[in-house]
Amino acid sequence: MKIFTSVALLSTVAASSLRVDPIGERERLIQKINAIEGLTWFAAEHPRFAGKPIGASKPLLGVDIEAYQANLAMKIASGEIEVTGETEDALPASFDSGEHFTKCTEVIDDIRDQSNCGCCWAFGAAEAASDRLCIATDGAVKVPLSAQDMCFCGSSSGCDGGFPEEAWMHIREKGLVTGGQNKGLGPFGKDAGFCSSFSLPHCHHHGPKGNDPYPSENQPGCPSVNESPRCPRKCDEGAKAPHNEFEKDKYKFTGGVQTFTSANAVAESIMKAGPVETAFTVYGDFENYAGGIYKKTSNKVLGGHAVRIVGWGEENGVKYWKVANSWNPYWGEEGYFRIVRGNDECGIESGAVASKDNAKWKGPGVPDM
Repeated sequence: MKIFTSVALLSTVAASSLRVDPIGERERLIQKINAIEGLTWFAAEHPRFAGKPIGASKPLLGVDIEAYQANLAMKIASGEIEVTGETEDALPASFDSGEHFTKCTEVIDDIRDQSNCGCCWAFGAAEAASDRLCIATDGAVKVPLSAQDMCFCGSSSGCDGGFPEEAWMHIREKGLVTGGQNKGLGPFGKDAGFCSSFSLPHCHHHGPKGNDPYPSENQPGCPSVNESPRCPRKCDEGAKAPHNEFEKDKYKFTGGVQTFTSANAVAESIMKAGPVETAFTVYGDFENYAGGIYKKTSNKVLGGHAVRIVGWGEENGVKYWKVANSWNPYWGEEGYFRIVRGNDECGIESGAVASKDNAKWKGPGVPDM
C-alpha cells in the first residue's frame, strides 16, 4: 500500500525551534482568540506548550490533506470509492451514536490515545470500524478493533502518517484483529483478553492539563517515536480465546468504501450505520482548544488530522459535529471536540469515509448476515 505523509521526522534544527518561544506567540494567540466577540469556543494553554511557538502538535498530524484529497478523487474516478448522496429524509436536530445505539455504547464511547505517534489515520479507522461492526451485528460483536494492527500492519509508514480511505480498504481486504488500549486502559479493562493492544503509552496532549494523569509528550513516560513498532504477527501474551490466534481473530467486511456529497449525507450514514472517519486541516489555533464549538480563527496550517464523527447537535443556533479525538479522555471536552457543521469547516465533511452502510461483516462470533 502506498502511503503519503505530512509527518516527516523533524530535523535537529526544526525540533530545536519548537523548544523556545521568546516572543510569546502562543500566549498572545490565546489572548487574541478569547477576546473575539461572539466566538463559540475558548482557548487555554497546556503546560506542554508553555513558552513554545505554534506548531508543537505536528508530529501527531498524520494525514497529508492535499495528497489525501487527490488520492480520494482518483479512487472515486476509478470506482474504488463510492460516493453517497443525501436523501430527502428529515434529520433530527441532534444525534449521538453512543446514546442511540445502546447495545454498542461501550464501544462507541471508547476514547483512545494515539500516544506520541502520527497514526491518527489508523485510530480513526479502527475506532469507527469497531462501531460499525457492533452496530451491524446488533451488539452481538462488541469488541475494539486493533489500532496496533491497523497502524503497523496496514501501512509501511505507521507513525509517519497514512490515508483514511486506504485504511478502510485494508480492513476490507485484510481485516483487523481485536485490541484494546495500552495496558488495559479504557472501558474493557486488563482482563478482556483481546489479541493485540496498542503498545505505545497514554500521553497528555494539547489543551489544559487539568486532571490528566498521563505524562506530556517528549517527557519521561511519553517519548518521541523515532521508529514505528513492528507489525504484530501473534497475539499478546494475555490474549484469550476466541481472540488468541492472530490469523483467526480477523474482522473484515464485504462491500464498498464510501465518501459523501454533503454534511447531510454524512449525518444520514452515521444515523443508519454508525460513526465515520474523517480527515481535516488543523490550523494553529486548534492546539489551544479547550471547549465549545470550534471555528478556525487562524490561517496558519499545521497539517492534517484524522478523527471520528459520532454525532451532531445545535447550541444557541450554531450547528455542530460531535467528534471523538484520539488524544485520551482528558483532552478537550472529555476526549471530544465540537466543530461547526454544514459549511465544511476545515474540510471536516469532505474528508469523511467509512464502509458502506449495508456492509456485511465477518469474523469470530459474527452471525450470518
